Order: sequence, then C-alpha cells, then structure tokens
Amino acid sequence: MGNEKVLPVPENEVERLVALQSYDIIDSGEEKDFDAIAAIASAICGTPISLITFIDEKRQWFKSHIGTDLTENFRDLSFCTYAIAGPDEIMIVPDALQDERFATNPVVTEANVTFYAGVPLINEDGFALGTLCVLDQQAHEFSQAQVDALKALANQVVDKIELQRKVSMLEKTNQELINANVLIQKFASMAAHDIKNPLSSIKLTSQALRTRQEITPHESCMRMVNMNIAAADNLLVLVDEMMAYSKNPTLLLEKKQDFDLNHLIRKIVGLLIVPAGIRIDLPEGKQPVHFSLIAVEQILINLLSNAIRYNDKPAGVISIRFSENETYYELEVADNGRGIPRAYLDKIFANNFTLKIADRFNNQGSGIGLSTVKDLLFLLESSISVRSVVGEGSVFLVTLKK
Repeated sequence: MGNEKVLPVPENEVERLVALQSYDIIDSGEEKDFDAIAAIASAICGTPISLITFIDEKRQWFKSHIGTDLTENFRDLSFCTYAIAGPDEIMIVPDALQDERFATNPVVTEANVTFYAGVPLINEDGFALGTLCVLDQQAHEFSQAQVDALKALANQVVDKIELQRKVSMLEKTNQELINANVLIQKFASMAAHDIKNPLSSIKLTSQALRTRQEITPHESCMRMVNMNIAAADNLLVLVDEMMAYSKNPTLLLEKKQDFDLNHLIRKIVGLLIVPAGIRIDLPEGKQPVHFSLIAVEQILINLLSNAIRYNDKPAGVISIRFSENETYYELEVADNGRGIPRAYLDKIFANNFTLKIADRFNNQGSGIGLSTVKDLLFLLESSISVRSVVGEGSVFLVTLKK
C-alpha cells in the first residue's frame, strides 16, 4: 500500500482511541488465554498465522501472534486498518495480489502475505478496538463454517478483555475505598488534634473572663464574651465541615470551589492561639483560589499551628506567600523559628514521626499532622516540601495542582 492511498478511518476514531486506552491493553504482554484463542483460530481456518491485534493512533500491536515473531506493525501497512473501519462483521481478502488496496503493500510484496481474514473486536459500546485475524502466504477459499468460527472466537476475545477491564475497575475502586478510609482516619486524627487549639483558646478566654468578673466587673468582659462566641462559631463550622466530609470522603478531593485565600487565613488565625510576640504576615491584596476549601483549610491550620508552636524567638514572624502559574498554585509558609535539622527534613512527613521536643506550650506533637497533609496532597495530585536552617527557621512550600 503506497503513501498516496488514503487510509480508511472509523467515523468515531477519537472516541474509539479513548475507549481503547481504557482497557490498558496495549503493551500489556502475552497471555496464555489469548494465545490459545489465536491457536484455535489458526487450526480451524487452516492458516499458519493468526493474530489478536489492537490498533492505536499509529500502530497495530499484537496481543497474540501465532506463526510469526513480529509483535507489531505500522497501522498504515495493516490489513486490519481496513477491517476496523468497514461496516462488515468480517473482512476477507482471498488474494491480496489481486486487491488494489494491498497489491503494493510491503506485507504482500516482501512478506508474501496473500490471504487475510479478520473480524473486528467490537466492544460493548460499539467501538472496533482491533481484530482477530488469520493470514497465509497462499490464496484461500473460506467456508461459512470457518467464518462463523472466527466470529465466535472474536467474541471470546472481546468477552475476555471486557472482563479484565471490569476486574481492573473493581480493583481500582477497592483501592480508592481503602485510600479513602485511611485518609478519613488520618483526617479525623489531624482534625481532632487541630481542634485542641481553638478549644484551648476558648478555655483560656473563659478562665480569664471568670477571674476578672470575680474581682471586679469590667467593660472588657463583653468583648471577651464576644471573642468566645466567635471562636465557638468558627469551631462549630469546622466540626460541621469535618462531619460532612467524613460521610462522603470523595468530596474532600472532588468538591472544589472559589474562595479568597486571605479571608480563609484570617478565619484560621482566629481559631489559633497566637501569642503576643508572634506576627503573621498575609499575602497582599485578594488572592482568589479555586480548589478544595476544606483541604486548604486543614493544610494551613496544621502549618500555621506548627509555625506558632515551635517558634522560640521573642519576635516571631510567620510569612505566608502566594503565587500561581497556569498549572499550579504555590503557597509558602515561612517562619523564623527553631528550624529543622537537615537529617530530619524528609522524615517529618512520615506517619507518627516527631522530633520529641516540646513546643512553646510545653506539649509534644503527635506526628500525625504533616503525614496527613502529605497524603492528602498526594491524592490531590499536589505536593509539599520543606527547606530549613536550624536556629533560623523553616519554609514549607505547598504546590496545589489546578
């Protein structure tokens, strides 16, 4: 077949290629069950060569190849290119030398293939993914019994790849459920850990309010009451969000929405205990983001809480920086705290790993937070990294895929 010929292409070629990709069968290796079907086809049809092939954009790949060591062919040299584009249930070429479509094809002129019969492998949705075909270097007559047998064997091939795809989808779904359950457990642990901060704030404020009120009534008491109410409201919103996502964990990954980053940061800061000596610098202006709000919220709660807790400077500074490009949002949380030894920069993201040092409130970390943040970002096709200098501080970089 010369280059001047126009090759036939199925009308649904784009959809067909997408369907083919969903089977993940190209380059999947040989399997005995497919070889057995091809061998039976060769025996019934009386041909030395039989192939089970799948055709992608540019090549014809052989899942099974009886009677030849070849494993693939150029699509534009393939007889099967015509078979999958045609309306017939089977394509038969009794003598390729007498067929103008193939008379000059190197498969005919150099490999001496003369006879071809191919049945398209049509999936449940009507897409021709490839063929079951038989070939010979001699011309053949093909009986109706052989036609029926080749069609029946082609149906077996389709049934097998459909079963394999369904099993693969079930395995993928099962793994997603396992991942979701693990994430829920970690998410719950991290959330419970993070809730301690606003609860502690409410408790300390309440104790101060009670003590002051006992000594002498004061106008600032009402302001402290309002602080308690605001903290409690924020906490209730956080708990409601966690309950919603615990019932449907896929929302954590799939539900994305527009929000202003600085507004979210201010809300989070209101939930945390921020000592008088700590300053938190926000990005300038409005920073619109389209992402999973609850995911960003939990990530920032963890990073800001850690930056506050492990800052040992009289004048602590936490700087939040934001940038974006066509593909990613980049969020940096930088502090001038204790810093992390180089040997531990990778280990801090491992589950239950801690540096075994007390924070400024004389509490030790659980090692849950950063591990969960990393796992959550992985499922969101995003990432987190850190650079740090002991005594000078740390910078955590969160890259969020748009």
